Amino acid sequence: MKADATAEAAVAKRAALTLAVAQAIVGSAAPIAISVGGLAGHYLLAADKSLATAPVTGFNVGVALGALPAAMLMRAVGRRAGFMSGALVTALGGTIAAAAIFMANFWLFAAGLLIVGVGGSFVQQYRFAAADNAPLHFRPKAISWVLGGGVFAAIIGPQAVVWTRDLFAPVMFAGAFVSMVALGLLGMIVLSTLKIGRDVPGATVPTGQPPRPLSEILVQPRFLVAFACAVGSYALMSFVMTGAPLAMVDCGFTTDEAAIGISFHVMAMFAPSFVTGRLIARFGKERIIAAGLLLLVACAAVALSGIALWQFWFALVLLGIGWNFGFIGSTAMLTDAYRPSEKNKVQGLHDFLLFSTVAFASLMSGFTLNAFGWNMLNWVVFPVVAFCLLLLGLLVLGSRNREVAQPGE
Repeated sequence: MKADATAEAAVAKRAALTLAVAQAIVGSAAPIAISVGGLAGHYLLAADKSLATAPVTGFNVGVALGALPAAMLMRAVGRRAGFMSGALVTALGGTIAAAAIFMANFWLFAAGLLIVGVGGSFVQQYRFAAADNAPLHFRPKAISWVLGGGVFAAIIGPQAVVWTRDLFAPVMFAGAFVSMVALGLLGMIVLSTLKIGRDVPGATVPTGQPPRPLSEILVQPRFLVAFACAVGSYALMSFVMTGAPLAMVDCGFTTDEAAIGISFHVMAMFAPSFVTGRLIARFGKERIIAAGLLLLVACAAVALSGIALWQFWFALVLLGIGWNFGFIGSTAMLTDAYRPSEKNKVQGLHDFLLFSTVAFASLMSGFTLNAFGWNMLNWVVFPVVAFCLLLLGLLVLGSRNREVAQPGE
């Protein structure tokens, strides 16, 4: 029995490491799309720039639309083949986006980023794949390992923008999306080595309690709070981050300075992942989620304090760390709310709803920035965080009341 547990842990660690490398490579498409999508949209539009963030919204819509099909595909063909397909979709989206820039076609460019987002929906499933096939004690760490690969994505993505953006000058930004094609194809090679779940030779389908109806799963207080905090953390991050490069450029800073700010932000999103799992194990999921939400408030406070370059960059760093704690904590909490037999439908629906909200947030970022300015983007943070903290507090209070009542039952 001990030998089986050791072997299970070893497989889980190898899988988490492979997925972390894939996160670093294929996940680089996200910072490319985010840091350049709005600027390229601005470049392709005429006088009215209010739709400049629509391509970034297209990316987030793609992540949302791809969530359920990605889960269904992997249920049918396994994680390895499914993830390889997702990397190929990312490469296809990069091809279309680059071609659209050469053609000066704004809406085709937005469609290309939507397809990149569909590929990104598979990347979002990496964290679930690592957790579902790991021993219970290793799950938070497995999630953290995979998201830790985003540290390298934070370097690879923006650096790809810096080095390839002017590759086809005078056509701006096309080179960045050509580099995305190479990253997607390289990711396919890495993912071809993945052995996880049903992809492991001789693996069996886990047995246990039968799946419950979705309606029963979704009304659990723990699921609802985990979902609300995941949505709050991710949507606020997208809302502020999408508008930040445009706000920096509007304040007189260069596109390179904006790209560096996004690089700092994405690094801050993923660098804490190396310790977040340990922090969750020590302090609990609820405390780490609360810490993440409070860091989002700190981000807004710094952003509202002024428009110097360091204030933009520092706010983006706080935004990234807050997202990390809030989102990893919420994901770890979510895995407590479903059974192994329910994972595909719950994960797919969760990410569909999550990224639909994120897409809406990124779209509203452009409209809000254009109509009300940078400060309003940050004022929105406060009521959303207050609502999430209220739900989290009620969950903790309810759990404590049940623990007090349990001895007398």
